[in-house]
Amino acid sequence: MDALTHAIEAYIGKSTVKSSRKDALDAARLISENLYKSYKNGDDITARQNMLKASFLAGRAFSKSYVGYCHAIAHSLGGEYSIPHGLANAVLIPITIESYGESAYKKCKDIAIAMGLADKNTHKKDATRALIDKIKDMNQLMGIPQKLKGIKKEDIPRLAAYADKEANPLYPVPKLMDSAELEKIYYEVTE
Repeated sequence: MDALTHAIEAYIGKSTVKSSRKDALDAARLISENLYKSYKNGDDITARQNMLKASFLAGRAFSKSYVGYCHAIAHSLGGEYSIPHGLANAVLIPITIESYGESAYKKCKDIAIAMGLADKNTHKKDATRALIDKIKDMNQLMGIPQKLKGIKKEDIPRLAAYADKEANPLYPVPKLMDSAELEKIYYEVTE
């Protein structure tokens, strides 16, 4: 799910190049087709090879095009509470996409098409909803919770300030948010 987050954030950001966009879409497609197979059957060598390739492609995409607020928030949670990075990203990415709203619809539609969730005739808002729902379904199938344990509500303003400082101006996100907007994401994933 961390690799999928890499692919999504690399693609929807504002500093992409042709090669990073291609890598991100290829990674998203491979992850959609192979992650659950790999999870369900660790002996499925083809699925595991495809996941290895997807992870590489997503890594190459974000190395050129950066990540976004999902990663900034996940970094703060990992640093403060030792919440595993991949777990944090899996829980945060659907909420982060929702928080970007319309600013991410067009590019999320491209990702949804790559993952077989939409086609060129699907409205971009509907395609984005399909992508968000797919991520939530993948999380559920693999036993990933919708909320994160251990986050202290009194820490959230400070953590949101850290995430804001990390992401802005470094990350080329689809829409700039401030600390107060980021706090809402923390509260939404707090158990």
